[in-house]
Amino acid sequence: MNLRTFPDYAALSAHAAQHITNIVRQKPTAVLCLASGDTPAGTYRLLAEQVHNGELDLSQCHFIGLDEWVGFGPGDVGSCAYFLYRDLFTPAQIRPDQITYFNAKAADLQAECQRVDAVIREFGGLDLLLVGVGENGHIALNEPGTSFQLGCHVVELAESTKTVGQKYFTQETPLSKGITLGLRHLTEASEAILIASGPRKTAIMQQALIGPVTEQCPASIFQTQPDAHVWLDEVAANRL
Repeated sequence: MNLRTFPDYAALSAHAAQHITNIVRQKPTAVLCLASGDTPAGTYRLLAEQVHNGELDLSQCHFIGLDEWVGFGPGDVGSCAYFLYRDLFTPAQIRPDQITYFNAKAADLQAECQRVDAVIREFGGLDLLLVGVGENGHIALNEPGTSFQLGCHVVELAESTKTVGQKYFTQETPLSKGITLGLRHLTEASEAILIASGPRKTAIMQQALIGPVTEQCPASIFQTQPDAHVWLDEVAANRL
C-alpha cells in the first residue's frame, strides 16, 4: 500500500485527476471503475474540464459503475449513477455504449451481478478501480463482515449507511439493499486507489490503515495490496 497525503481537497482531486489522465494516455482503451459520491466529484469535474478543453480523450475507455442502491437508477436524483452522470458522464460526453452499470431495478438482481462480472471478465479485468470509504469502513457497498473473496453481489445495507445515504436525496428515502462490485475486484484490478477527505473520515482511516486487517473493516484490505494507493487530505490523515 502506497500512502500519500495532500494539503487539501483541491490538491487531492487534482492529483487523482492527473493520475487517471496518465492511465488513459498510456492505454486509451482503459477499463475504469469509478465510485460516485462527494469525495471523487472534484476529480471528475477536472477530468470533464480536460475533455472539454481537448486535453483528454475518453472516447475509447469503458466505464464500469461501482455500486447502486437497489430500486434506483440514473434518472433518480440521489442514485449513485445520477452523480456519475452529473459529474462525469454527461459533461465529458461519455456515450451509452461506453458504460456498464447495474440495473438495480431488475427483477433478477443475481442475474445482474452475473452480467457485470461477465463484462469485467470479457474486458480482461479492470485497469483502475477508484473508491471512497464509508464512515464504517465500507468500500463500494461492501459492508463490514463482507468476504474479501466476493465478486458482484447484493447486500443488506448497514444502518449507518442508510442514515448517511440520506444526504444524497432531497427528502427522506427508504434504503434497504445495495448491489455492488466485490472486494475481489479490488484485489484483481491492475490498480486500486482509495481517496478520502475531511474530518468524518479521520477515525475510519486510522482504523483501516493502522488497525488489523479484518473483514469487519473492509477498507483494511488496502493493507494487503502492495501496489494499491491510498490518497488522503491532511485532515483525513490526521491520526496516522
